[in-house]
Amino acid sequence: MKDIFSLKGRVALVTGGSRGIGAMIVQGLLEHGCSRVYITARKAMQCDAAAKELSMYGECISIPGDISTQAGIEKLAGEIAQREERLDILVNNAGLETSTAFAVEDEREIRTVARVNLEVPMLLTRHALPGMIARNSGHIVFVSSLAGTAGFPGMSVYGATKAGILNFVNGLSRELKSTKVNITVLSPGPVDTGMWDVIEDKTSTIRNVVKRFQRLQLIPTADPVKLAIRTVDAVAANKPFVRDPKRLSLNFWLNHAPTRIANFAI
Repeated sequence: MKDIFSLKGRVALVTGGSRGIGAMIVQGLLEHGCSRVYITARKAMQCDAAAKELSMYGECISIPGDISTQAGIEKLAGEIAQREERLDILVNNAGLETSTAFAVEDEREIRTVARVNLEVPMLLTRHALPGMIARNSGHIVFVSSLAGTAGFPGMSVYGATKAGILNFVNGLSRELKSTKVNITVLSPGPVDTGMWDVIEDKTSTIRNVVKRFQRLQLIPTADPVKLAIRTVDAVAANKPFVRDPKRLSLNFWLNHAPTRIANFAI
């Protein structure tokens, strides 16, 4: 059984923390006793405004910047290192969504989505992890997706990046097995943020697949507030996964089965 990870007095960083699930996670972390939560987002005014609003729950500090660039990642990591002796929690929430048929998808979009959704979380984790290992304490959250375990038309690139997160975590979790640094992966289906509306407006092929899933009630739209609550609770309890909808747990379990089997041999 995993040890409880008390959030009281912790310092956290939430990427993409100015809106949506990210902002809700920030609120939850502060309400559970984190001493400070840093948020970053590309738009400075939006990031600053969100930090000001979230400060009603505790100390929330804005560090706006474009973390899709190496300079942006180094700036963010450097500023936190100057301000804090430690970073206890890293929430890799920032991501880009796509809903374009791959045959006509812009090459620049492919590269940008792959970098923001997969490379950036790995690089930020690389900055945060040495300190966590040295203290033998810390927690990292990654946001994957149902699309990372099941292919959806119009989401080939997005799904590939989210599957990449799952496989990265599989290997990293084994490396951290002897430490008290833990990982939680949030894997939701469609979230009530407008992305699914865009997908439904696409080609007839995409619409037909979406309608079939909806008739089977396999892709109900998730509530970002509830997802955030479950994610914060999972961090505190050191739970490895938050999956939604729960009715697709079998799909997640089967996808993760080879890793579970391999873990018995390591």
